[in-house]
Amino acid sequence: MASRSAIVIGAGIVGLATARALAVQGFSVKVFERTDRAVGASIRNFGMIWPIGQTAGKMYDRAVRSRNIWKEIAPRAGFWHEGAGSLHLAYHADEWTVLQELDETFRGEGRPIRLMDKAAIAASSPAVKTEGLIGGLHSGDEVIVDPREAIATLPGWLAEQYKVEFFWGKCVSYISDQIVYIGNDKEYEADLVFICSGADFETLYPEQFAEQPVTKCKLQMMRLVSQPDEWRIGPALCGGLSLIHYNSFKAAPSLAVLRERYAAEMADYLQWGIHVMVSQNGRGELTVGDSHEYGLTHDPFDKDFINRMILDYLRKFACFQDWSVAETWNGVYAKLTDGEADLFFSPEPYVYVINGVGGAGMTLSFGLAEELVAGL
Repeated sequence: MASRSAIVIGAGIVGLATARALAVQGFSVKVFERTDRAVGASIRNFGMIWPIGQTAGKMYDRAVRSRNIWKEIAPRAGFWHEGAGSLHLAYHADEWTVLQELDETFRGEGRPIRLMDKAAIAASSPAVKTEGLIGGLHSGDEVIVDPREAIATLPGWLAEQYKVEFFWGKCVSYISDQIVYIGNDKEYEADLVFICSGADFETLYPEQFAEQPVTKCKLQMMRLVSQPDEWRIGPALCGGLSLIHYNSFKAAPSLAVLRERYAAEMADYLQWGIHVMVSQNGRGELTVGDSHEYGLTHDPFDKDFINRMILDYLRKFACFQDWSVAETWNGVYAKLTDGEADLFFSPEPYVYVINGVGGAGMTLSFGLAEELVAGL
């Protein structure tokens, strides 16, 4: 009996996760990517697999499942990963109150969480600025990969492990009756077609995308040079502003009070959606960000003042061996406007769109793809 066939359009993390989920279910899979390699949002992020940011229940479970898949694949595929965990830092009493509330809530949910005092934090990370530090909340859930390395390596592993076929530099211009068209003269047919096109709403089914509650988010990030003498920061580090960014932190009753202070004292940071985090890759480089601007069309230019704001805030809680900036960039990802965490719809029979994971693609995609494919 011939296996069922599937075509996946897009080789970012959502497309790769979908290809894997299909292959695990026994599908023969072809992946079409319009560029010669993935260069979109999937390589322009921290590389954080970040369960702590996900709300209890379905979303947290999805993040943990994704994290476990990353941990399973990384050593087999040969790319670096680290179970670094995360550390949220408090330098103000209201931040510390929120962290204490989250500690109680998250421990009740069974998460690997613990409060740390200044001495414990200093022992766990040489990168934390201890002056004025009250304490922090440590989570053991989080894993770091280098997104550029991981996304570049996964296709080869999927091809070797599951015989997934990749077609690079091939833009699918049209789909009809489960047939995808490459330009005017090349056609491929499959039982199921999955569109994982990220922030491209314009090429395939633009009318249907226009009916969805989805927009685009532009973020600015930067990478600092490899730190000397193999110096490591330990866990991924987050300042107080991150507490008002993630949905899971809304569980803290005092969060609204903290947000009010930020709105009064740091309105410019909230205006540009800035919260500040740092992760470290296997080469010792530090990935720093980020900002959030929303709209369907963004200018391609980085705003230098945003990068300076990010670094200024980072210096309030971090101290590095070398602050030299090696690279700056921006990325654009699809973001749902209705508060949901994924977009899944069928514009025509046997054709499915998977999108809308927002800034949590690395965290959620493997788990989400498994859920959706299993439900078909």
